[in-house]
This record gives sequence, structure tokens and C-alpha cells, in this order.
Amino acid sequence: MKIYTKTGDKGETGLYGGTRVSKASARVESYGTIDELNAFIGVAKSEIKDEKIISQLKKIQFDLFTVGAESATPADKLMLANGTSRLPLIISETEIEELEQWMDEMEETLEPLQFFILPGGGRVATALHVARTVCRRAERAMVFLNETEAVRPELIKYLNRLSDYLFVLARYASKINGEEEEFWDPRSREK
Repeated sequence: MKIYTKTGDKGETGLYGGTRVSKASARVESYGTIDELNAFIGVAKSEIKDEKIISQLKKIQFDLFTVGAESATPADKLMLANGTSRLPLIISETEIEELEQWMDEMEETLEPLQFFILPGGGRVATALHVARTVCRRAERAMVFLNETEAVRPELIKYLNRLSDYLFVLARYASKINGEEEEFWDPRSREK
């Protein structure tokens, strides 16, 4: 099977369930940004040596495919005629609580924040900060989609929690790699 289908050559794409929509639609923007986020997490993961963190990021990448699949499915197509879900997996409170648990474990090893952190703190931390900002954009795209089409609240909550996780992980990566975090202290502006 060839990767190209030519069905999108006029600016449309197919959603899960068969509906054709503009590639500029809120739904396509949402799952496209999730795909971009997943790629940026892959970039960060390729720089990490800690097997536990690599395992967490692999799980997150898997979960993002689940979020993307649901984002690519119109609300009226989520359920089959027999009442079962069209999708084999969905994001639930379990995945959200897992992110919270991982954050809690890392935060026990970090100094409390007193100032905002400038994105940076080494190559890995910087890649994670980029992923965090893309995650925030994915969350905004999902919220925008939710304003016109129903989105399960767990999807928005998951993306919100994931951006927090990526922030904490960026701090943790700086620490375990012996890199200095740079703080934004408005009282000590450098000229």
C-alpha cells in the first residue's frame, strides 16, 4: 500500500468514521497539534538516558496516539450502532493520575520554585520546554474544538496535566544532568 492517496490534494482529509473535512478545521488542527507534540516528545526522549523516564515518555507517546484518535473522530461517530465505542482505547482518569504520580515523585527531589524558569537548563530540558509549549498549544486547540463540537473533558484535562508533567520533567532533567536552571527574577534584570 502506498503512503500517498491523493485524496487530500484539494485541502480535505478524512476523519475516523469517514467524514471528509477541510484540513483547516478545528478538529484537524487539534489532532495535528497532538501529532506535532508527540514528535517533539520523541526528540526529547532521544536525548534522555534515564530508562524510567524513557519508559514514561513512551507511555505518553502511546497515550497521545489515543488522544489523537479520539480527536480525529467526530462526537457523533464515537459510538457504533450496537452501543460500543468505535475506539478500542480512551484516555481516562487513570492516565491523568499516572502523570500526577510521576510529577509527585520528581518534585520530591527538586527545590521549590521561587521564580519563573527561563526555558533552557541544558539540551534535554530545552527540548522538554519546547514540548511543553507545544502541549499548551494542543490544549488550546482542543479547547477551541470543544467550543464548537463536544470533546470529552478528560482529553482537555490530560493535556493540561501533561504540560505540567513536561515542565516538572524539564526541571528534573536539568537536575539529573547537572545543568543549571536559569530563573527569571524581575528584580535582577540583566542589561
